[in-house]
Amino acid sequence: MHNKDLKQNIKLWFLIVLVTAILLRVVLFLTYPAVSYSDTASYRRSANAILGGLKEYDGTRTPGYPAFMAMVGPDRALYGVQLLLGLGITLGWFVIGWKASGKPWFGTAAALAHTLNPGQFFFEANLLTETLCTFLLAAALFGAFLWLHDPRYQTFWMGLTIGLASALATLTRPLFIFMPVWLGVCLAFSLEDRKLRFNWRPLVGILLPAILLVGGWMRWIQTNYHVFSVTTMGGYHLVQHTGYYFEDVPDEYAVLRDVYLDYRQARLAERGTQGNTIWDAIPAMQEATGMNFYELSRVLQEISVKLILSHPWQYVSRVLRGWWLFWRAPVYWDQSALHPISIAEGFHYMILGLRGLIFGMNVIFILTSLAALFSKKLRQIWDVVPFLWLLAGSIWATSVLSSMLDHGDNPRFLVPLQSAVIFWVLWIGMKSWFSWQAVRGREE
Repeated sequence: MHNKDLKQNIKLWFLIVLVTAILLRVVLFLTYPAVSYSDTASYRRSANAILGGLKEYDGTRTPGYPAFMAMVGPDRALYGVQLLLGLGITLGWFVIGWKASGKPWFGTAAALAHTLNPGQFFFEANLLTETLCTFLLAAALFGAFLWLHDPRYQTFWMGLTIGLASALATLTRPLFIFMPVWLGVCLAFSLEDRKLRFNWRPLVGILLPAILLVGGWMRWIQTNYHVFSVTTMGGYHLVQHTGYYFEDVPDEYAVLRDVYLDYRQARLAERGTQGNTIWDAIPAMQEATGMNFYELSRVLQEISVKLILSHPWQYVSRVLRGWWLFWRAPVYWDQSALHPISIAEGFHYMILGLRGLIFGMNVIFILTSLAALFSKKLRQIWDVVPFLWLLAGSIWATSVLSSMLDHGDNPRFLVPLQSAVIFWVLWIGMKSWFSWQAVRGREE
């Protein structure tokens, strides 16, 4: 194909992506409201505290999303900006897919796989952290792709840009605290002519913003709340794991144990699961002990660590269950907000079908990423380039770390990297098809 024809081809595919992505978001903005969840009020409260100079900031949330709320303002404006972020993510996946494969149609497939995924575009209407976090992670991954794809981008300034995006992602969703280190290591070390090469620029460039921003925030939390962490909620999150065997808490903490067990029993009777019991029990625990919110979190963290050490197999079983739940491809949306009812019901069944498809892709990712790790032949057939390994490592680390730290809403933790999973599966599918076609051509 001549250069002129190729450019026209790229423009056509890009136009398809752009028009589809914009049209979808315009329709969504006009027909579907911004949706608040139980977490939204605490983010808005933290945003107001930021506007007030952090004097009333309670440390329960990292400052990324509250600062975003504070800058943007009202819910409707926040919704609109999140739609723009979703558009930016879509265009980023187009460029990555096109440049990585050399085929603009593949970039279009990667972009539309993000923009047409209801688990993504409905989240752009939700007043929660996911869309902002997805954008920041996509920006960091986009920078990493440019670094690996084109030596012109291998500069200290690109490292700083990647580090800033990944650090802000961490301050939006603390789960991704490993990303600056992971990205720095992946870009600093490379294998050339079977020799391991080291480049200090990406490591220093990426880690510097992370140390300053994330480390500075953790120091602020330590100074004000006497715990070296990204939030003051660590003890409560661990109880999501240990709440299943909280009856084994020693008599030293009998008051806390008994209050929790009462709430656990009520939660089991109402919901059939003890998950998230702790959020209902906190006020009663404080009243029974006289502890403030932060003291209670520290004590529950101490109790939970001891329980985990004394019940390692129960902890591991919950980690494994949380890891499996991680891949369930949820869609967070408000069915009652769509009218008429027939449209809402149609969306309901469409979403169920797409959830099944995406869950299948998640399973394919698990199987093929493990297969590529152990099979040189498959690595060659699938052409698993360094960027693909970076994606796979990011996804696997997120699945394991999220399951170790919390046993609550595990399926939600994959949302910021769901499109990375789909990109991997599309890549494997494309390379497998090309390989099969080549074998078939030789046989004929």
